[in-house]
Amino acid sequence: MKFLRSFLDKHRPAFEKGGRLQSLHSLFAGIEAFLYVPDRVTRSGCAIRDAVDLKRTMSVVVVALLPALLFGMYNVGYQHHLATGGGGDFWSMFLHGFARVLPLIIVSYAVGLGIEFAAAQLRGHEINEGFLVTGLLIPMVMPVTAPLWMVGLSTAFAVIIGKEIFGGTGMNIWNPALLARAFFFFSYPSRMSGDKVWVDGLPDGMSVATPLAEASQGEAFAHDLGTMFWGLVPGSVGETSAFCILLGAALLLVTGVGSWKIMTAVAIGGAGMALLLQQALPETNPYSQVTVARHLLSGGFAFGAIFMATDPVTAAQTSAGKWVYGLLVGVMAILIRALNPGYPEGMMLAILLMNTFAPLIDWCVVQQNIRRRMKRGVSHVNRQPT
Repeated sequence: MKFLRSFLDKHRPAFEKGGRLQSLHSLFAGIEAFLYVPDRVTRSGCAIRDAVDLKRTMSVVVVALLPALLFGMYNVGYQHHLATGGGGDFWSMFLHGFARVLPLIIVSYAVGLGIEFAAAQLRGHEINEGFLVTGLLIPMVMPVTAPLWMVGLSTAFAVIIGKEIFGGTGMNIWNPALLARAFFFFSYPSRMSGDKVWVDGLPDGMSVATPLAEASQGEAFAHDLGTMFWGLVPGSVGETSAFCILLGAALLLVTGVGSWKIMTAVAIGGAGMALLLQQALPETNPYSQVTVARHLLSGGFAFGAIFMATDPVTAAQTSAGKWVYGLLVGVMAILIRALNPGYPEGMMLAILLMNTFAPLIDWCVVQQNIRRRMKRGVSHVNRQPT
């Protein structure tokens, strides 16, 4: 590693102002920041000094995503062998899924990082590490059968419209990964819905329903709760295994990267709305028979609650606001599922909707705190002896 450090130090002057490659300064700085911790420190002004920078935070999230990603690769191979009737051991199934998922990851990073590098170069800014997580989230919320060019186009839309026009990492209003999925769904709905898109290499004339599709159609449940918890069901690459998602949640909570308030509030909101709808929905609505456990284990609910709703940029920032934000995400997700049979997965729309209102939620909380403190101050003044 000393050789690499010396190599970067030797060629840095060429990329600095006045150097022959100064136009590529952002590219050089981005590569150096990816390989090494920046040596810049706070020298003046009032600031909080903390060892946890953006790169460390993003690295923790990437590690937390790995269990769900690796299991998703295995599940892709497992579902393929199950549908085709072929045999195979663990490694053959995993390698099959690895070969199908890896191109999605490569396209996501190539397109997203390419755009971010270009935008940073045009602005003369440094490249941030935010896309390290987004680039992994995008393929994890896609069906494995998604055409690569559609994934690339969805990624470009998310980065340009969802991030760069607002100023880049930390300035975006909506979660970029969910924005990519939303673009993919509404632009190519036949590639994101139905019973033929969730399993790689599905034979002609055969279809495989996800647990949410079974619920929306009022069919008998083919998957028991144990199978749904471990994740051996059709679905998006990284969203099926609640167990692996909870492993990632544990790491986020231990390191303080993820907000336990938002995670808990989403689960409470979803469970509460599911219980309410069980009593309120007519028997003709197929979701009247769906239990709370099936709601929480189906689709992208768990994945969204842990990795999407807790995004520190697009979620609420105040303590009370996190509870309100999380509760509304859970409520809206189940409500959209039950009342919109044409779109059984409501987590994506619920999070994007609450991303929009998160600043308003925080503003209301701050204003309420101001009013409460002003009343406290007035009451204190009135009690002063004359």
